[in-house]
Amino acid sequence: MQKPLGRNTVVLLGVGHTNAYTLRMWKMQPIANAQLICVSNFPVATYSGMLPGVLSGQYPPEKMEIDLVRLCASAGARLIVDEVTGLDCEQHRLEFANRPPLGFDVLSIGIGSRPSFENTRVESERILVPIKPMQTFLERLNSVLELPANRHPQDDSSAAGKKDSQRIVIVGGGVGSIEIAFCLEQRLTNWSAKGSPNHSRNRPIEITLVTASDKIGNQLVDSTQRKIRRQLGLRNIKLITGQRVTAVLEDGLVLSDGSTLPADAILWATGAAAPALLTKLRLATDAAGFIATRPTLQSTTDDHVFAVGDSASIVDSQIPKAGVYAVRQGPVLWNNINRLLASSKPLENYDPQSGFLKLINTGDGKSIAEYRGYSFQAAWAWKLKKRIDDKFMAMYQDYRPMEMALPEPESSQAMRCLGCGGKIGSELLGHVLDDLKIPSHDDVIIGLEHPDDAAVIKTHDNRVTVTTDFFASPMDDPYLVGRIALLNSASDCFVMGAQPTAALAMVQLPVGHPRSQLRFMQELMAGSVEELAKMGATIVGGHTIEGPQLTIGFTILGRQLTDPKTKGQLKSGDRLILTKPLGTGVLLAALMRCLLPGAAYSALIQTMLQSNQIALRLVQEFQISGITDVTGFGFAGHLAEMLTASHLSANLQLDRLPKLIGCQTLLDAGLESTLAPDNRLVSQKVDLQIDDLNSARNAILFDPQTGGGLLFGVSERLAENVLSFLRNEGFNDAMIVGEVFPCVTEKPILKIL
Repeated sequence: MQKPLGRNTVVLLGVGHTNAYTLRMWKMQPIANAQLICVSNFPVATYSGMLPGVLSGQYPPEKMEIDLVRLCASAGARLIVDEVTGLDCEQHRLEFANRPPLGFDVLSIGIGSRPSFENTRVESERILVPIKPMQTFLERLNSVLELPANRHPQDDSSAAGKKDSQRIVIVGGGVGSIEIAFCLEQRLTNWSAKGSPNHSRNRPIEITLVTASDKIGNQLVDSTQRKIRRQLGLRNIKLITGQRVTAVLEDGLVLSDGSTLPADAILWATGAAAPALLTKLRLATDAAGFIATRPTLQSTTDDHVFAVGDSASIVDSQIPKAGVYAVRQGPVLWNNINRLLASSKPLENYDPQSGFLKLINTGDGKSIAEYRGYSFQAAWAWKLKKRIDDKFMAMYQDYRPMEMALPEPESSQAMRCLGCGGKIGSELLGHVLDDLKIPSHDDVIIGLEHPDDAAVIKTHDNRVTVTTDFFASPMDDPYLVGRIALLNSASDCFVMGAQPTAALAMVQLPVGHPRSQLRFMQELMAGSVEELAKMGATIVGGHTIEGPQLTIGFTILGRQLTDPKTKGQLKSGDRLILTKPLGTGVLLAALMRCLLPGAAYSALIQTMLQSNQIALRLVQEFQISGITDVTGFGFAGHLAEMLTASHLSANLQLDRLPKLIGCQTLLDAGLESTLAPDNRLVSQKVDLQIDDLNSARNAILFDPQTGGGLLFGVSERLAENVLSFLRNEGFNDAMIVGEVFPCVTEKPILKIL
């Protein structure tokens, strides 16, 4: 059963140190009658404190990553991966680049900061590697340095680069820049020590650290600075102080004294500057562009908006931009969100600590420690840092779902009526329809512009294709679900050679507070109407009820453009082409079990949102024989239907089946959709010649697909042309996966090679 939609919506914009604490606490003790939504540009968050250790090879890259897909799923929170473009303070709505606005009752902004380029002219970004966004830093760095990505230096013997030398300049003099210099030197030294035909053991490595300050690490005591300088000298890392970078060039940079410094890579790790988004949020800021807040962490503009970490500046307070302060703000933010929603106690003030332990990773198994004016350099300091960081990350890399009772919906009724008594109220539906930009259509005589008991649609030559499909949603993002459900329902029209003209929606909306239901339904229908508009169709009506979980589908009416291409029209000698990768079934099963890796999330969403409307052009422009879409019965089930209807057999090249990222790993671990066992019953319908019906290697054949691709036959002569056409249209995973041959037995043969 889906958790009821609570009255209040709490939105975390960015999941950095402070907001991550709220997400973690929500997992342990969610706020009653509320839902939590996390908004991020990436499906993973990174812990900056571990980045130097990853650079030096002391940690694998995944050690510093918080998988937001899994963490949000385990906490019962929604995750929206999209770009925010603005904030409507009056309506309390976040605005997005690619989706409708999102309403909130409480918003916490924690998107961090960016390195400053103030008074620096950037003529070329070819070798420039800003430290942020940190989620892509390693990939960008490896690309510039031509190092293999996402590997430990000691775990790979392949070539690390092609240049004769490696001249790296790190711009910035803070603790982060110092750690990067030490740990990157360790990384490159390890690569040099490996040696290879393209990477000499004697290959020179030149690292230069440039800072505009006369000191290295301005906030550090003299004894710590002396230790850093000594260590830089021992590691042959050149230090340039008192020089500001005035220009970034194609092959180096220009310093304030007019000199040039050649470089093969420039790592930009300067002081914190306000992200550009903060200027678009219509909130008061300080002189540097950071959101101005009160000691309660509330924006001075709006009591319902909090700003935390590097994104904010407390008025009349001088707090450095450092992660340790953001971490300490976490409990204050969590308590204040609870108090604000409860309208009970006064909000508490954040009192920043006056000092804290500083630990600088030197990448060689030691750290430089500073505390209360004293400094040390020792192996125990690194062990202490590692223990602190490991403990911190362990709290956020625990993706096990919490066992909790579902809260009762806020309602005076003890039990909701079902049947027709479960319909959604007309007022709520009226509000949803008012906000939708419903496209007009010449074929619609009576639709939602003047709603009646039914829609009236004109027909053309008395040939109208009608199809219905719906599903219980495996996701909790109504906007994405609306888009996916519409595309899933329209797919059958496309494969029959019909152009959708109108749709009727069938929605079971989760029980909850009317205001939250309104927001939920607005997002759901906005996604559906968006996809209808793209295909030149419109929505003309439907039916909506309440129920235990979100269920949505559509009846699609389509105008037949060609003679219907059915699944029973395959021809002997046809090449079988699959347009999309398989694996949505096991990935969605993993998502529901908090096991879906963030790295696989984007590809999963992308494939489900790729429309099968291309089928209309395939049928019209090429001599396609039989065609179907791969959905709930899995690839083998739908191919078996085609073979049975066509009275033909087929060979299938299992290794040529395209797969989504991460799906085979999950299948190897024994995870699969609950429908997969039933899909294996296809062996009773065809002569399935397979080595092991239940092996993990063959499991992809029976994985049920949501928003799956097209499967069709085409002659050998045209197959490569069709593939080129598909790939030019964005179906980059399209593959020839098999061949059709005559059937000489009672049952069609499906031979898995």
